[in-house]
Amino acid sequence: MRQHVNPLSKYFQEIESIPQIDQIFKYPNLPTHLDIGCASGKFLFQLAEHNKNWNYLGIEIREKLINNAKCKLNKEEIDNLYFIFGNADNLLKNWIHKYPDQSFNSVSINFPDPWFKKKHHKRRIIQAEFLNKLALLMTTDSLLFIKSDVEDLFKYMDSAISNTLIFEKVNNKNKNPKGIYNPSRIKTEREKYAISKNFTIHESTYKKISIIV
Repeated sequence: MRQHVNPLSKYFQEIESIPQIDQIFKYPNLPTHLDIGCASGKFLFQLAEHNKNWNYLGIEIREKLINNAKCKLNKEEIDNLYFIFGNADNLLKNWIHKYPDQSFNSVSINFPDPWFKKKHHKRRIIQAEFLNKLALLMTTDSLLFIKSDVEDLFKYMDSAISNTLIFEKVNNKNKNPKGIYNPSRIKTEREKYAISKNFTIHESTYKKISIIV
């Protein structure tokens, strides 16, 4: 069951204070991966425990989920993981304003809310303006990963990303798993569910290729 939260609600206009990367992680010089829509954070907990050579930052708009993830993180000795609550678009805008030199080495958007009705498509996370903001916070040649079990949504995301001319599609077969944020191919909870239901999982990877001028 998908739990929808309207990202355009005024409630999300006020955002959580965001510290700099060097204040978040013990080893800030490690590559940093941003997961947008991290849900309960279980996926990121597994990544952080298995890959100590990466830092992981999760954004989630459902407040209860992120609060539970933060409580769990406070009880465990994991120094390469951090969670932030809020609307990703507003958070990115704030990051650009406060820390223009901050950058991420890769980003994932896994199984975002599909917002099936056409009048609600404006609520979908991937929009041209959002991608422009995201690109400003990504290093050159950094990777953007998307996944969905909704074909219509995947086609929409793929078209939106390709039309920005900021990213180019990468052949997944040519990627070296040792050089990415998820070398062990750990699956999200939604992906496990989709597999159990025999849903088709659509995924693609893009490389940032240009700087916005």
